[in-house]
Amino acid sequence: MLTVVARRQAIPKAARFISAWAAVPQGPPDPILGITEAFKADKDPKKINLGVGAYRDDNGKPYVLPSVQKAEELLAAAKGDKEYLPITGLADFTSAAAKLAYGADSTALKEGRIAVTQSISGTGALRIGGAFLARHYPHSKTIYLPVPSWGNHTPIFRDSGLEVKGYRYFDKKTVGLDFEGLIEDLKNAPEKSIVLLHACAHNPTGVDPTPEQWKKISEVIGA
Repeated sequence: MLTVVARRQAIPKAARFISAWAAVPQGPPDPILGITEAFKADKDPKKINLGVGAYRDDNGKPYVLPSVQKAEELLAAAKGDKEYLPITGLADFTSAAAKLAYGADSTALKEGRIAVTQSISGTGALRIGGAFLARHYPHSKTIYLPVPSWGNHTPIFRDSGLEVKGYRYFDKKTVGLDFEGLIEDLKNAPEKSIVLLHACAHNPTGVDPTPEQWKKISEVIGA
């Protein structure tokens, strides 16, 4: 008995701690971060990093827009009290964000049919939305994403409890929008389906519908 105890005590604490997480699988590598690492290792003086969507100057350094710098100055000058916010965020911010997204003359906004909550980044917003829909939306537990959509969208919604399906979006032959396929798939989706739309700067293709195409998409979804 003493021998057994001695052997157990001889196991380093770090080893016992690590063994508790030994069964956690390695997550898939991020393709964009992989491109960034390859960019850093490349010795070509004319190299350009097109992996991460960020503004850069002629030297490849991050470029902070003057408007962003001005906003930071205004925030610093305001000397906020750092008080805890309500659970749905700063009301002035969410109200202004809704007006920016839907337009101050939006009928739905005026009628109080739009709910807004503050989140941490786009990923946080999708997770909150996905979990809310999975728990409270009674008509469907399936969400339709454009094909392709950003890599983390599928695991975000699956982990939120939703089944993930796709609708046609990018046409590799034309390197543009497969508008006819998109409209056909949306029309064929079950009534009251959940659909994720990229409002602008579609990630990862950068291909967006035209204003007229957005009107048609709105008509199909509202039908």
